Amino acid sequence: MTVRIFSTAARRILDHAARDHPREACGLLLGRDGTIAEAVEAANVADDPTTSFEIDPASLLRVHREARRGGQALLGWYHSHPNGRPRPSAADAARADEPGRLWLIVAAGSFRVFAAGEGPIEGRFVEVPHEIVVAGMG
Repeated sequence: MTVRIFSTAARRILDHAARDHPREACGLLLGRDGTIAEAVEAANVADDPTTSFEIDPASLLRVHREARRGGQALLGWYHSHPNGRPRPSAADAARADEPGRLWLIVAAGSFRVFAAGEGPIEGRFVEVPHEIVVAGMG
């Protein structure tokens, strides 16, 4: 499976990570059928946002409500590793409790996409190929 990401969502994620550096930026990935159509920024409410992330529960609740009313589905989340690599950490693996959710991780101006579950990366992730598409194309 290749995840498709609208270019507008990809740009928003990268801009958010750059703007929040050196704190970890985080947000929600919305879409349908393996396509990330939208990235929704969320406040990082972690005790130390320079070393970890915790998505604001109010943002998560709002997205779930909108999905129930016919909005985009929650596909997963994104966050940045300001001083690391775009790869899940042991801390990410400890929090990956929803199999199939996408984890998009940003570092050094680029990102990679992973699916939670069982896998070779930290025992919890597999990398998922992705392609950037112009919204409304293909």
